[in-house]
Amino acid sequence: MCQHQTQCPSAESADRESARLVAHHPEQGWSLLCNGVVLFEDTGELLPDGRVIAPHRPSAGQVMTAA
Repeated sequence: MCQHQTQCPSAESADRESARLVAHHPEQGWSLLCNGVVLFEDTGELLPDGRVIAPHRPSAGQVMTAA
C-alpha cells in the first residue's frame, strides 16, 4: 500500500501506528494510516485483514501529567 520512501511500517509490524496519516476524522474518532490500519481515538485498531486490536491505553499508574 505505502508509496513513501522509506516505506511506512506494515500493518503486521509492532510499530504500525507510526505510519503516515492518510485521512483524519477527529469528529468521528478515527484515522486511516498509510498501511491500511484504522486507528481509533480510544487506541483500538482495525487491521486491513479485519483483525481487531483492543484499546491499549496506559493504566492509571502510567499516565503522565503536564507540568
